[in-house]
Amino acid sequence: MEKEEYTRKADTSIVVALTGASGSMGREVLKQLLECDFISKIKLLLLNNAKEKAIFRRWKLRYGKRVKAIFGDIATYSDCQELVENADYLINMAAVIPPKSDHNHYAAYKANILGPKNLVDVLEKSSNPPKFIHISSVAVYGNRDYKHPWGRVGDPLIPSVFDVYAQQKMTAELFVIESSLDKWCILRQTAMLHNKMLSNNMKDGLMFHTALNSPLEWVTAKDSGLLIKNIIIKDYNNQANMLWKNIYNIGGLSKNRCTGYETFDDGFKIIGGSAEAFLSPEWHITRNFHGMWFSDSEILNDQFDFVKQTKEEYWQEILKNHWYYIIAKILPKRFIGYVGIKRLLKDENSPTHWINASDYSRVYACFGDEDKPTENWSDFKLFCKNQIANIDYQTSKNTPTTLSHGYDETKPDNELGIDDYRQAAKFRGGELLSAENDSGDLFTKATWKCSEGHTFNMTPFAILKGGHWCKECNKLNQWNYDKLAKTNKFLAEVWYDTHSTNENMYYYFEDEIARSKKIAE
Repeated sequence: MEKEEYTRKADTSIVVALTGASGSMGREVLKQLLECDFISKIKLLLLNNAKEKAIFRRWKLRYGKRVKAIFGDIATYSDCQELVENADYLINMAAVIPPKSDHNHYAAYKANILGPKNLVDVLEKSSNPPKFIHISSVAVYGNRDYKHPWGRVGDPLIPSVFDVYAQQKMTAELFVIESSLDKWCILRQTAMLHNKMLSNNMKDGLMFHTALNSPLEWVTAKDSGLLIKNIIIKDYNNQANMLWKNIYNIGGLSKNRCTGYETFDDGFKIIGGSAEAFLSPEWHITRNFHGMWFSDSEILNDQFDFVKQTKEEYWQEILKNHWYYIIAKILPKRFIGYVGIKRLLKDENSPTHWINASDYSRVYACFGDEDKPTENWSDFKLFCKNQIANIDYQTSKNTPTTLSHGYDETKPDNELGIDDYRQAAKFRGGELLSAENDSGDLFTKATWKCSEGHTFNMTPFAILKGGHWCKECNKLNQWNYDKLAKTNKFLAEVWYDTHSTNENMYYYFEDEIARSKKIAE
């Protein structure tokens, strides 16, 4: 193994280790961290393939000895060991995300489950582990609509049916929360506007998974990179103590809140079009997406002052930096619609394909008992245009609301104790069986029982502050929310916004094929 080419200088320079540096967020993080002269070296775990080697060659020419590559795999323990060695910070951004995770569950499992598990195991065995920043996702919260568009950390985690990525990210969070590490934080990344978003969306039927009335809060890749940079700077100066052993939502604040429909409309406007010119409402799912407005996104921004770009500025930057969008302005809209969008209706990840193929499990998960969605915009009710009865869009957008978490949240954390744990468990349809935690001790595991009778050990922090619950009820590749919501008020608060109490479906994957069956009542 090649020796490190540097000598650490105590209190004057630091080493940062990154996974996922070749991704949209990762590239911005790398770029902005290298602006910090107190960072002597950035170690990168990159895949051992031609594409990532070519990327690193460009970085090496630009940044020289300040970047070092380890070509391997986050799912390989020894590669994680090499990455973490001598690092002061570890930032895990590695992930296989949709649509790739929809098509290759095992590749997603390796990156999203085995990788974080390896990193935590390596850190726990280290005599001087780096501080650990783990990037999670807004997808862990699952579907929201206009009935409960607002959310925050501690809300129920309900990964959407068949979204293996979201379920894996939720599982990986527990590796971090339940670890023995003292310096960690989980950042749940919201929908991210990045340089290749439009072009990536036109490669897969995933674009139709965006529900038109879903609330979305965007942040740009550039601002996400600035967040990580500011965290490192502040912590280097001993000004980020509140960050550690906590979970935060990465959001874009009020200026970047909108709906799925508005997002499409903003994107198509830069080529002289609109959502209604290029899309039909029948192509899009009506539930089973993910996204919400964060009532707590200011918490992270107040600490690290990173939200600079608006979504409008992002779209103008895209137009400025991509010549082909300028050409698209003068092309016939019918041509663009056919070549760029309509061809994706036949993609195996498109809801239209599921309907035509009679894929009942996916269709029911994403549409429920609705008749085939309307193809006419005049018949489709849009949240953002005040077409939903008795709901005013601007009032909803400007009035944050919160779900109950089942215990007295007015108490400071250091006063939470056994009675609060019991209340939280009861609200979830379960009970606290035993706990030896003193008041304020949220990180000693207690024993709980869920409404299904499963007994499990978990920290009160994971439940009260993280939104987690029974691991057995949230097994990978299965979704049993119709049954669970009948006894779990915490889950039911959100689930019955888009589902009826008469639904009794159990969804699961079998050899990567979507299945479902009726639950015996």
